[in-house]
Amino acid sequence: MLQPLTTSKGPIGVFDSGYGGLTVLRSLVKQLPQYDFYYLGDSARSPYGNRSFEAVYQYTLEAVQWFFNQGCPLVILACNTASAKALRSIQQKELAQLAPANRVLGVIRPTTEVLRQYTKTGAVGILATEGTVQSQSYPIEIEKFYPQLKVYQEACPMWVPLIENNEQEGPGADYFVKKHLDAIFKKDPVIDLLLLACTHYPLLEQKIRQYLPPTVQLLSQGEIVANSLVDYLKRHPEIANRCLQQSTLTFNTTDSAVAFDKQAAHFFGAPVSSQEVQLIPGGAK
Repeated sequence: MLQPLTTSKGPIGVFDSGYGGLTVLRSLVKQLPQYDFYYLGDSARSPYGNRSFEAVYQYTLEAVQWFFNQGCPLVILACNTASAKALRSIQQKELAQLAPANRVLGVIRPTTEVLRQYTKTGAVGILATEGTVQSQSYPIEIEKFYPQLKVYQEACPMWVPLIENNEQEGPGADYFVKKHLDAIFKKDPVIDLLLLACTHYPLLEQKIRQYLPPTVQLLSQGEIVANSLVDYLKRHPEIANRCLQQSTLTFNTTDSAVAFDKQAAHFFGAPVSSQEVQLIPGGAK
C-alpha cells in the first residue's frame, strides 16, 4: 500500500538476519546516542548467507515493511547478505510504492568508499558469506570507486555457525579461521587488508588476528557504517528531522525472545531485552 509523504517522527530501524547486526548497532548507538533505534533480527530464518536471492529479497522486503509499519523513516540493512541481494531492488522497485518519503540504506557502499585508505599494496581480501561472495557486490562497488585495487574474495560458510554456537574460542574456530586465511593469501600473498564483510565476524576478530602477519590490517564495518550514517543525516536534514531523538533502544526478534536475549548480549556487549514479532510472508507486496 502506498504511504503518503509524512513528517511524523519515528526510530531508526536496524535489520539483520539474526545477531550480527548488533555489532553495527553498538557502533551506531556510540556515535548517535541521542537517536532512537529499533533493531530486528530475523532469527527464525537465519542465516541468510546460503539462501537464494529470491528468499533473501523477500525476507528483507518483509522486514522493511515491518519497520515502516512501526513508523521508522530510515532503515539500515546491517546485514551484508541482505545489502548484497535485496537493497538495490528495494530502493529502485519497491520504495516508491511502499513509502516514497522513507529511505533504506545498506552496509556495502559505505564500506567500499573508504577501503583505499587502509591498503598500501592495493590488494584487498573480502571475507564473507557464500551469498555475499556470489553476489559479487564488493568487487562491483570497489571497481566504481577504486578500479586500481585488486580484490580477492573468500567465502567462510562455517564462521557464522561457529559464532552462533559460541564456539569462536574453540579448536573448531582455529581450524576454520586458519583454513580460510590460508586460502585467501594463496590467491595473493601481498594482500595487506582483510575486510570482515559479515557483521558476525567481529566476534572472531581476536582469533583471526592470531593468524595474521602484523603487516595486514583487519577491518570491521561497525564504526565505518556509523560514521557514514552521521554524515548521511547531516546531508539529509529532511530524514534526520523525522528520526526520534529520545535515546531509546527496542530489540525485536522473529524467534524466541529468551534465546535471542542470551545470544544477543555477546554481540551487543550489554544485556538485551527483546520482544518476539512476526513478519507476514508476502505482506510487503
